[in-house]
Amino acid sequence: MGIVYDDAVMIKQSEREDEPSVITVNCPDKTGLGCDLCRIILFFGLTVVRIDVSTDGKWCYIVFWVLGKPSTRWGLLKNRLMGACPSFLLANGISYDRPDLHPPKPPDVYLLKFCCYDRRGLLHDVTEVLCELELTIKRVKVSTTPDGKVMDLFFITDSRELLHTKKRREDTCDHLKAVFGDGIISCDIEMVGPEISSSSQGPSFFSDGITEDMFNVEMLHENEDDSTAFRCPSITMDNLLSPAHTLVQIVCQDHKGLLYDVMRTFKDYNIQVSYGRLTRKGNTECELDLFIMQADGKKIVDPSKQTSLRARLQVELSRPLRLALISRGPDAELLVANPIELSGKGRPMVFHDITLALKMLDRPIFSAEIGRYGIGDREWEVYRVLLDEGDSSSASKKEIEETVWRMLMSWE
Repeated sequence: MGIVYDDAVMIKQSEREDEPSVITVNCPDKTGLGCDLCRIILFFGLTVVRIDVSTDGKWCYIVFWVLGKPSTRWGLLKNRLMGACPSFLLANGISYDRPDLHPPKPPDVYLLKFCCYDRRGLLHDVTEVLCELELTIKRVKVSTTPDGKVMDLFFITDSRELLHTKKRREDTCDHLKAVFGDGIISCDIEMVGPEISSSSQGPSFFSDGITEDMFNVEMLHENEDDSTAFRCPSITMDNLLSPAHTLVQIVCQDHKGLLYDVMRTFKDYNIQVSYGRLTRKGNTECELDLFIMQADGKKIVDPSKQTSLRARLQVELSRPLRLALISRGPDAELLVANPIELSGKGRPMVFHDITLALKMLDRPIFSAEIGRYGIGDREWEVYRVLLDEGDSSSASKKEIEETVWRMLMSWE
């Protein structure tokens, strides 16, 4: 990765839980850096309440005001943010450290085979342990046997890049055994090929009706009574206020990962944010003022490019995730679709939040799968959760949809 200054990332923790902590990033700039930083902050469960961004194209200065939790691992967060910062050698024009000349090696993929006796909230508890260990779930297949046992197959990658060691694998299994005690039957981890994380050819399990309901942009705002619907964001662009930049002004409903959704859109369009500010208006609305330029250092003056970018931002801020609860004969299946960046990364902690919401509802899960599919012109990570219909006290369809959606959006 090269050399990064020790003070490239500085964190000032707040003395009170209801006051924001301040994260300052001062390092060489690159297109997509804001997206990468926002994704890490989102992974650690922090809420960004304000941001200031300033860059001259070579060096950037970013300040995040974030609300954390008592359990926030600030030291680990700093290490992960430092890892996302480019080497200072980039700012001096030293070519051998350019990331495009040394593309990152895809992370090794491992299969965690975990068998135990079933109980309520089991899947979420396993997922939470893996998140605490910085293990990213790429795919999962969970099935329940008639005799009350559960076989979990997790395809995972390791943020610490240590799963090839015997100690890291043993520590992972020991953590799981500490949580589940005598309920665990077996735990094994082995390396597998990278082909398991590749996209499927198409959404073979989707009917045309389901695909249309979940992915048709025109249908996103049709049902105004839908409790999961967003208010339509206001997005304006101006090329008169700055001689070198296009100003994008966004007023929209706040939600978990809002800043990440904006920044990943810019990253996919190869757009650089030179100056930006996010502020909250009350508890439900946010304002963003972003001065941007294309990769060639010019404004966005082409009307078709402006229209395309505005339309994509409208979609990402209107429905950052897609959710549906459908009937599968006598059972119900929860589907959640998560858009994937062109870099191959997606919104973190989605499966964690889905399983947490279902645990809060005391809704048993019969089986679950995560897979990647090409749908339309984009790649999506699709979470399929088959709910156990044997519990007569189960929550209603509407209550399940609302609870899962509010957990994903961090709405009260």
